Amino acid sequence: MSDDAAPDLRASDADRERVAEVLRDALAEGRLDMGEFEERLEAAYTARTYGELAPLTRDLPAAGAAAPPVPVSFVKEPVRGTGWAGRITGGEGSSTGAVAILSGFERKGRWTVPKRFSCFAFLGGGEVDLRDADFADREVEINCVAVMGGVQVIVEPGVEVVVRGIGVMGGFEHPRDDGPPEPGAPRVVIGGFAFWGGVGVERKLPRAERRRLKEQRRQEQLDRRAERHELHRARHEELYERHRERHEERLGRQLERHEELFERHRERSAERKRRRDREY
Repeated sequence: MSDDAAPDLRASDADRERVAEVLRDALAEGRLDMGEFEERLEAAYTARTYGELAPLTRDLPAAGAAAPPVPVSFVKEPVRGTGWAGRITGGEGSSTGAVAILSGFERKGRWTVPKRFSCFAFLGGGEVDLRDADFADREVEINCVAVMGGVQVIVEPGVEVVVRGIGVMGGFEHPRDDGPPEPGAPRVVIGGFAFWGGVGVERKLPRAERRRLKEQRRQEQLDRRAERHELHRARHEELYERHRERHEERLGRQLERHEELFERHRERSAERKRRRDREY
């Protein structure tokens, strides 16, 4: 086991699968025979803690590594920092350009926008989605050339966007203004040339934020539904209580009436009996 993980810490399914992958590689490389592999694999899938997993790979190299052996590490990779400061990473971009000729291209998801990104679309289209991207610099430039084609640039609210492109029988779309840029947000400069084509810029919320808002709306709907259900239940209980009280009240009056009639009947019977007794 690696020293960076507590032996009594509970292991996850991903940890067990990572160990199983190392064991499969060791079997393929001849480091383990089938009996040892099956024994260790069963132990890996039944392990509950890091302390039970670590001995299974201590004498084996990590997946794809050469000697000397390196134990499998169970420390999770660091999570990307929150806020804009964690997304302006510096360095080089993961993609510096894209070309679409009678076809299309996409740059979306987790990627790093370089200081200058160039794209070309001829009788085709492309999408440059910056909502989940990191940025190599505080200011990045996206140069778009669209000839009888189009490029769509998507940014999230709070990002400052400057459009400087030139259109000939085409155009560059300016995004709607969502107010001042957020502090620390990157500045995206969009330039280039459009001939019988266009470059559009639109603002959309990141997918994670959209999912969060969707879940929030769903939860609010569930809360309102539960509140309405509670109000209906309370109303039904109130109506039932009123009905029960009225029913008991009617039963009480009927009982009193029956007792009164019974008393009158008893008195009349007693009176008739006295009369018969006097006659005899």
